[in-house]
Amino acid sequence: MIIRRSRAAFFAASILSVPVAMLPVLTTPASAQWIVYDPTNYAQNVLQAARALQQINNQITSLQNQATSLINQARNLASLPYSSLQQLQQSVQRTQQLLSQAQRIAYDVQQIDQAFTSTYGNASLSASDQQLVAGARERWQNTVGGLQDAMRVQAGVVGNIDTNRTQMSALVGQSQGATGALQATQAGNQLLALQAQQLADLTAVVAANGRAQALSDAERATAAEQGREQRRRFLTPGTGYQPGNARMFPNGN
Repeated sequence: MIIRRSRAAFFAASILSVPVAMLPVLTTPASAQWIVYDPTNYAQNVLQAARALQQINNQITSLQNQATSLINQARNLASLPYSSLQQLQQSVQRTQQLLSQAQRIAYDVQQIDQAFTSTYGNASLSASDQQLVAGARERWQNTVGGLQDAMRVQAGVVGNIDTNRTQMSALVGQSQGATGALQATQAGNQLLALQAQQLADLTAVVAANGRAQALSDAERATAAEQGREQRRRFLTPGTGYQPGNARMFPNGN
């Protein structure tokens, strides 16, 4: 009896001393699931997710840059909401109208040539004294008309100064407040147009003054020529002055 118990104890001890790896594998039911943690696979998944997030951020940044570029392009293509063209054209038209109202000898090459041939030419030897006087009077009227025209043009140009000042102030304000390149360019072009209009006014004043001065000089030169002719006629024997006797007291007292 004692021997059988010792054998059983020895057998049990032998079984317990067998390594765990040698134990038979116990099967689990098919419905059971095991969660396996793989550090390498997890690190790769995290890296891929980070790269995908970075690509999304880059796309968002690119879209924002494109939106900003479109906004800037829209600003650069925006037209200037202010135009001074009509006011400048009106100023130029007023000056042109004054020039077109030139009295007697106007700004016409053919008319000027004709006048200097007939009115401002050499004094005619066959013209009567009355004709000489009439010619002198006509030249004087031309000179006076030219001076009046010059002063009218000057007055018109001075009247444009206030309009030009208002337009210049408005255009400078528009240029400084421009939201894009197109608005700034258009404001600059209108400022150049304003300068061109001012130069046109200056040209008109110079032309009117030059015309008046030319008429005055031509009248003076023609008057000198006519004076020589009249002196020649006065000193010509037989047709000029004839001396005679004069009696101061008809009754002889």
